[in-house]
Amino acid sequence: MKRNVLPILGTFILILLLLNWYVLSGIRVLINDPTAIACFLSAVGLVLLSLPLALVRIRSTGMSGISKTIAHAFLLLVISELVFVSILLPSDIFRGITALYRLLIDRQLVFPERSVYVIEFALTLSSLSCLLFIYGIVRGKYAYRVIKHDLYFEDLPPAFDQFTILQISDVHAGSFGNKKAVSKGIDLINAQQADLFVFTGDLVNNKASEIRPWIDLFSKIKAPLGQFSVLGNHDYGDYIQWPDPITKTRNLQELKGYHTQLGYKLLLDEHVVLQKDDQEIVLAGVENWGVGFGERGDVKKALNGVKPGAFKILLSHDPTHWENIIRKYPLKVHLTLAGHTHGMQVGLEALGIKWSPIKYRYPHWAGITSFDGRFLNINRGFGFLGFSGRVGIWPEITFITLRRGSIQKG
Repeated sequence: MKRNVLPILGTFILILLLLNWYVLSGIRVLINDPTAIACFLSAVGLVLLSLPLALVRIRSTGMSGISKTIAHAFLLLVISELVFVSILLPSDIFRGITALYRLLIDRQLVFPERSVYVIEFALTLSSLSCLLFIYGIVRGKYAYRVIKHDLYFEDLPPAFDQFTILQISDVHAGSFGNKKAVSKGIDLINAQQADLFVFTGDLVNNKASEIRPWIDLFSKIKAPLGQFSVLGNHDYGDYIQWPDPITKTRNLQELKGYHTQLGYKLLLDEHVVLQKDDQEIVLAGVENWGVGFGERGDVKKALNGVKPGAFKILLSHDPTHWENIIRKYPLKVHLTLAGHTHGMQVGLEALGIKWSPIKYRYPHWAGITSFDGRFLNINRGFGFLGFSGRVGIWPEITFITLRRGSIQKG
């Protein structure tokens, strides 16, 4: 039975209308010229009317240049209006409290006038927020960062002490548009000279063909012990309409072939053994398993035949797999590497603050966490999706060093 979206759509439209009415009521304090107001309403109306058309196009064919422009215009509009409201609303609440106080004392309900300075401050912050998001669209999405972690394991084979792993995730090749900028990211990856390279899913947005223009770049990534990968939820082509199931299946098979062309060993509910000086660790990979995003992966199958005491690393795109299954799995998996969240591509990580709206969906949404000696790393993503930018949550290249012993020794 299909879900009735009309109540949701109606609520959404009502909220947008109220938001714009409230913003306009504030702007009128400074600008009451009919022509300027008409221009504001026309611009808002154009963006809001274009949005449903863009969403239909995205659903049918994926993100195009026109739909991306409309989506960005809508995002900038809503963000700037919310910033404006976040300043104006507390001021209006204070005005209301003052009016009630006067009603009780003077028996007259008189609201103080809105402060011009508050409106100017709100407009200034709104403009700055727009500029920040424009920076994220133009530059921030390619501002690659290397984030390093040292992880300690008492049962790590001695030969793998100081073994290094480089992880990237969520490339979303269909979103890229600047080959020179992406090339700098690839150079930064290779400059780390890691022992092992892993990619934890979402090579494309929807279609396998998206990676073709980028094969020459991403195939340059090399590591002495190999390059390995898994699939993410977007790799299955579930988010656009296909002519028929056969075409969709063919697209997935084509994508798997591109992993081979990239030089990546795609792990589909299977494992490999990595050897060094006659000692070994196990690297396993599963198909996507995520709450609300398809539970395809089979860790039992991936670890079939693995000795219980072996040191195990798992590639699994969605971190809810670790949260719901892996962290308490009977066969201990020492380290799980995931992605998926993107850190929502918007947030703040500075001055000891680590915040993103994605925390309300994923309490742990980036970096290292652990449970009973089992570690999880969530990569913030190399690419971007939906919002063609990054603000505060920059594209990540993760560099992990495995160390034998306890952290106290480090």
